[in-house]
Amino acid sequence: MKRYLVFALVGPFVGGFLLLLTTTYQSGYWAQTSLGEVGKLFAVFFKSLQYSYLFGILPSVMLGAVDDILVHIRRIGPGLRMLLVGLLAFVLASLIYSSRGPDSGAVQFILYGLVGFVPAVISSWLVHRYVEEPQAVTAPT
Repeated sequence: MKRYLVFALVGPFVGGFLLLLTTTYQSGYWAQTSLGEVGKLFAVFFKSLQYSYLFGILPSVMLGAVDDILVHIRRIGPGLRMLLVGLLAFVLASLIYSSRGPDSGAVQFILYGLVGFVPAVISSWLVHRYVEEPQAVTAPT
């Protein structure tokens, strides 16, 4: 249960911020930026945080379920599990978000893929680091 809570808390927060950074970069916002503009970016982020959680909590929990399934496979270690969950999130996020807007291409595909990859890997790492993982049970002899 803690695994899903970590994914639900971390995923939409980090993913929402990265999605905001990606969309502002795609719109050309960072061409001439001052410190005041960065302050506006954070203000927009905190105002839109409720929507990040509204639309991001279900995909994050679904990735937590994938992470939970991969924990039970003995041959998959924590590093490979983080990579697999991150790659799945990369593909899903890039397919969902990269078709938005007039631009298309490799840069947009990669930027929107990172919106899914980074929160998934961070959440999986936090779960590995701070949540107890199930241990294999041996039969008594």
